[in-house]
Amino acid sequence: MTYAGAQRGVRDSLAKLGLDYLDLYLIHQPIGDVYGAWRALEELYEAGKIRAIGVSNFSPALLAAFTHFNRIKPAVNQIPINVFQPQTAPVDYLQANGIQPEAWGPFAEGRHDLFTNEVLTKIGQRYHKTPAQVAIRWLIQRGVVVIPKSTHEQRLQENLEVFDFELLPADMVAITELEMPQNHVRTAADVERILQITVHGD
Repeated sequence: MTYAGAQRGVRDSLAKLGLDYLDLYLIHQPIGDVYGAWRALEELYEAGKIRAIGVSNFSPALLAAFTHFNRIKPAVNQIPINVFQPQTAPVDYLQANGIQPEAWGPFAEGRHDLFTNEVLTKIGQRYHKTPAQVAIRWLIQRGVVVIPKSTHEQRLQENLEVFDFELLPADMVAITELEMPQNHVRTAADVERILQITVHGD
């Protein structure tokens, strides 16, 4: 997370992909010289090497300061969002401030038996959809960008088949109520605390 490191990272990505520009490039975590890294991304954005620049794992508090002290506002903030970690307040903040929320780990990294969850299964049966498809649709209806990961061709296809149904408001509420404590998951707030310790030595 430095000015030179961000420049080098973009150049390396362009070379490896054989492209003239990237559609989106993110700062992975708010650790290190993120302001220097962002200046590099701003310059690359203005030069046409990146079409959009964003961040990952930034809390609303960090984003408020970050956007205040930089010329270009992040287009995207990628944070852990899934049925067990809905991130309601952070998603509301991002959408209110014109920053696109993007979910990483949309399947909760397979934790808590998401793929056999009783609530998701019951809702899915009404639409002839799998729990995974219901989880993806729930994110989409909240305006969250979701890029699910799978190595199985059938599941990849199923992950795309989520635009032919719409969850009812009651379904949306029932899924949101699956939220559970995330003590064992590193959240944006955890990263913010790490940053404070790094900067202030507390």
